[in-house]
Amino acid sequence: MALDLAATRPDSPILEAVRELQTHLAAGRSLTQVDTADLPARFIAVKEKRSLYTTDADGYADLIRDRYEFLIYRQLRKAIDAGDVFCPTSIQFRSFEDDLLSAAEWADKDAVLARIAEPRLLEPIETLLATLAQELEARIPAVNRRIANGENPHVTIKQGKKRRTWSVRYPRPRDPINHALFDRLPQVSITSVLQFVEERCPFLSAFTHVSGRYHKPATDDHILRACLVAWGTNMGLGRMGTISDLPTHVLTQVSENYLRLETLRHANDLICNAIVAMPRFHRFDLGDQVHSSSDGQKFETQRVTFGARFGPKYFGRNKKGRVAYTLVASHLPLAARMIGAHEHESHYVFDVLKNNATDLRPVRHSTDTHGTNQVNSALLYLFGYAFAPRYKNLPRKVATGLYGFQHPRQYGDVLLAPIRKINTELIVAEWDNLLRIFASLALKTTSQHIIVRKLSSYARRNRTWLALWEFDCLINSLYLLDYVDSAPLRQHVQRALNRGEQYHHLRRAVSYANMGKLRWTTEEDQEVWSECSRLLANCIIFYNMTLLDRLLAQKEADGDTVSAAALAEIAPVAWQHINFYGRYEFATMPERIDLEALVAALAHHHYRSDGESVTRTRQHARSDEVLAV
Repeated sequence: MALDLAATRPDSPILEAVRELQTHLAAGRSLTQVDTADLPARFIAVKEKRSLYTTDADGYADLIRDRYEFLIYRQLRKAIDAGDVFCPTSIQFRSFEDDLLSAAEWADKDAVLARIAEPRLLEPIETLLATLAQELEARIPAVNRRIANGENPHVTIKQGKKRRTWSVRYPRPRDPINHALFDRLPQVSITSVLQFVEERCPFLSAFTHVSGRYHKPATDDHILRACLVAWGTNMGLGRMGTISDLPTHVLTQVSENYLRLETLRHANDLICNAIVAMPRFHRFDLGDQVHSSSDGQKFETQRVTFGARFGPKYFGRNKKGRVAYTLVASHLPLAARMIGAHEHESHYVFDVLKNNATDLRPVRHSTDTHGTNQVNSALLYLFGYAFAPRYKNLPRKVATGLYGFQHPRQYGDVLLAPIRKINTELIVAEWDNLLRIFASLALKTTSQHIIVRKLSSYARRNRTWLALWEFDCLINSLYLLDYVDSAPLRQHVQRALNRGEQYHHLRRAVSYANMGKLRWTTEEDQEVWSECSRLLANCIIFYNMTLLDRLLAQKEADGDTVSAAALAEIAPVAWQHINFYGRYEFATMPERIDLEALVAALAHHHYRSDGESVTRTRQHARSDEVLAV
């Protein structure tokens, strides 16, 4: 009754039935009061009629009106998912044409593409396909030959009675969190860590007054730090007012004036950029590349909120929650956003990568299987990224997702055989329409995750969608061959995903209050909490990274190459030396962290690269001071 729906076809059968139903409902009539001859029936499929009609006493067909009404709702849902019916006043369910650049803007497409300045979008599709065809056709026999000759020992083949099966060995996880080196450090409060970071990276300057006319006095920094801790630890301003030396009304006023999504994200970007600028930061590159990953972390909501959804797998029965989706590269959480537990994470992969505002630009990006869909490989490739997901069942994915430029019989009896030929004619014919979609994504004509969700929907089956999926299959086929053939690539993918999980552990430790359940009711407050907890995690990583960087420089200066090699592998994700608890005192200056003294104390130890132990140098050797790495 409330929705003004439209359809791509003016004579849409389902829209005819919906409008007739709206007319009767608006007049207060139920369908039992309506003559069945007046009800549209063109949308009813032949196979459904036997479930909708009965035979009356006179032998005539009689429509079951309740089932008829329910069928309208079901068919309407399918039509909306397929894009055949849309709502012009909606954001997520409006016409896909409204999400794209207008026809007038796209008329000068050369200028639009030049402004985007993505090299692969400027390249002619025929040239691009020829290059990809040459690469793929060379890779298929080469990878199969290495497996057959035993040059790829990580692939195990088993010959069954009817068919061959194979599997790939995966590397063991690395980069353990809470490294034992940090056990040697004295406990410091989270307020001291914030002060430590502020002295070296003035991130509090990012917080400007909401009115834009007032300046934050430096004397109010301690109040702002209190607000950040209250939000980030999931404690809340009211609780912080009872366990700190600042009253609740002061915290509330400063929070309302300075804590906004734009200021919080700017502060996070400042800290991330400061970490990236450290001399030895790129020791965390994987394969001499910045390798990122993205994954969602589930948080149960304590109170009813609009964005929360049921998730029995993560929250238990009859409980709701939300997901914090985060982009992590080289242990740094570069970008994050809150999404619903019912939303597919793959719709946000391009979003977080494209909207990353830090100086660290990933080259390769990984997700788990939940981050994959029918378009992400193509989108990331065309925008300069390499998509490297980890699939739950790799042999099945290769069996159903490997394509070639020739008929499958042309490749012979090989282990990794394409299932069909790529339809290059369809890609070429629809490339202009695809370019308009890519340009709309780059220029953010609408929310990027909405476009990706519509593009990856199986219900949509027009030629443009099929051409995009075809191109995605081509890019993904190249990746699958590389993933099977390259043990270092599999290791890098696994380590990138592990680093994302390590950040999730750190964030869970930071947001410890309220048993880890979100206390915020509005979506905006939940976004503020997400950014505050990310900021606290970034500050802890900054502190750990600074300490490791200085210690590594000291060992390099001393010529201790063994210790330097061991220190270079230690992950900065650790929090056992950070005190989140107790009574907070913000009005007094927090205890300063003496970085030089900490480095000098840790420099007395000799660090072994075998990952088994950390021992002191001979002149300070004691049998009871042996640390496990």
